[in-house]
Amino acid sequence: SPSTRRQFEEMLDYFGEWPFIVRSSSRLEDRYGNAFAGQYDSVFCSNRGPWQQRVAELLAAIRQVYASSMSEEALRYRERRGLLGDNEQMAVLIMRVSGTAGGRYFHPHAAGVGLSVNPYRWNPRIDMMAGVIRLVAGLGTRAVDRSDDDFTRLVALNAPDLRPATSFGEIARHSQRRMDAIDLLEDRVVSGPFAEMVRDNPDFPLDLFTTREDWDKPPFLTFDRLLAETSFVADLRTMLERLHAAYRHPVEIEFALNVLTDGRYRINLLQCRPLQVRSLEGTVSVAPPADVPRLVDAQGAVIGPSRIIRPDRLIHVVQSRYAELRQDDRVAIARLVGALNRASADRTLVVLGPGRWGTRDPWLGVPVSFSEINRVAALCEIVAMNDNLIPDVSLGTHFLNELIEADMLYFALFPGRSGNRIDEEAILGRPSRLLELLPHARRFADVVHVVDFEPGSATLFADAERQQVVLACA
Repeated sequence: SPSTRRQFEEMLDYFGEWPFIVRSSSRLEDRYGNAFAGQYDSVFCSNRGPWQQRVAELLAAIRQVYASSMSEEALRYRERRGLLGDNEQMAVLIMRVSGTAGGRYFHPHAAGVGLSVNPYRWNPRIDMMAGVIRLVAGLGTRAVDRSDDDFTRLVALNAPDLRPATSFGEIARHSQRRMDAIDLLEDRVVSGPFAEMVRDNPDFPLDLFTTREDWDKPPFLTFDRLLAETSFVADLRTMLERLHAAYRHPVEIEFALNVLTDGRYRINLLQCRPLQVRSLEGTVSVAPPADVPRLVDAQGAVIGPSRIIRPDRLIHVVQSRYAELRQDDRVAIARLVGALNRASADRTLVVLGPGRWGTRDPWLGVPVSFSEINRVAALCEIVAMNDNLIPDVSLGTHFLNELIEADMLYFALFPGRSGNRIDEEAILGRPSRLLELLPHARRFADVVHVVDFEPGSATLFADAERQQVVLACA
């Protein structure tokens, strides 16, 4: 309406030419019981250029956010949780982006997400009730969404010095290389090499965020001094504790960090929502028997609490066959896995496959959406697509939240590394039920193998503290 448009125009006058983000705030999204994170769009606007262009950009962003509530992914999410009949009402939040302009790029110095509880304990020293954050330089989009080309810093708030990587070489290899920012000239969010993105920004706190192996080596992002020499970790822990207490429920936050010229810093709390956590019940005894044949031994990357799973169906995407497929066939495999997922509603599923699950790039893994694997009990990525893809905790937070809510185990298998083995001959030697379940899938019968186990014959043992998974089958 004309009056609403006038209010938008007055808001733009108030913002000046400061970049802003349009994001959703809906009844279903914000209530307890559902982790709606990432289901609806958020749209960045650079807010530069002629007045009418800026107004048009704002209105287009609002339309996109509202339209996203009717996306296939959002509707399937609501269907899975019996919410299709609920009355969904949405408002939009229009917020100035926290940050500063360094030349053509606008971004906060750092940003991230925080959980007031840490359901993913990769070391015995970690206190699950102390919370965890994922920290990146630049816009928080790299902490929220899965970035297949990079890494983030995961910080257990009671032990910020711990990290899944241990040696200096591993830390350097698994440090963030690229960052996201708003390109004020191109009017869009861009990703680029970290060093190039901050080169023209003399105020960027390089000394606080980066580490060098030697004085003549290039710096890389570790955030070590920020975590060790400031009260940043204590402040985040206090913030999460107070929000958890106020909500009387675990929470997830998004935040931005800007370091001031005098060395102080400002944390902007951007968003807070209830976090759905099902598994915080401590360690169970998960030692596998020594005398049972094993189909899978995996060690080195387990994301999820320790548990024992008794699967009755295994879906195996054969890496050697998948590697031969064209891109469109790889996308078809993702849809095929989704169809098997829907056909297995009454089954306890374990799924094995090459590369990253949920990737946007079919050359890096199987590009499923979460709704296509939502009935899976345990999901394994076989790290054989690319030597530089290290899965450990490289999941984006929206994908991670879906895992938490679904109480799904996610683990990696590293062929050729000590403690890792898959008996593919034994798996492929069992009859495949693929064509019984999906007769139209004959073209991919040698790529996807579906095995049904006799009740009680297969057991998956997952030990999160030892980072070890065994799938045994009598």
